Amino acid sequence: MEWHYTAPGKPTQNALVESFNGRLRDESLNETLFTSLAHARSILAAWKHDYNTVRPHSKLGGRTPAEIASQRGWGHAPNPVAITSTISHKSKGLYF
Repeated sequence: MEWHYTAPGKPTQNALVESFNGRLRDESLNETLFTSLAHARSILAAWKHDYNTVRPHSKLGGRTPAEIASQRGWGHAPNPVAITSTISHKSKGLYF
């Protein structure tokens, strides 16, 4: 698999990240005059907490990420289909 980076000047290639960056910029960065690095960290931590736990998201059906997380438990992936291997690869004495 090859790496494919977003081309410079082509924000439409990664609309999700650009949407998030726009929200962060409009709701926090453009509204706050930071007085120190510690002040910036505390403001951004509060915004992150609000965004990840309190704020309803349209993609989640108007529910908050905290509500979704409490329904699913840990993780979002379905149960694995493969059986975990019990073979030890260390005992063969082969080194690559």
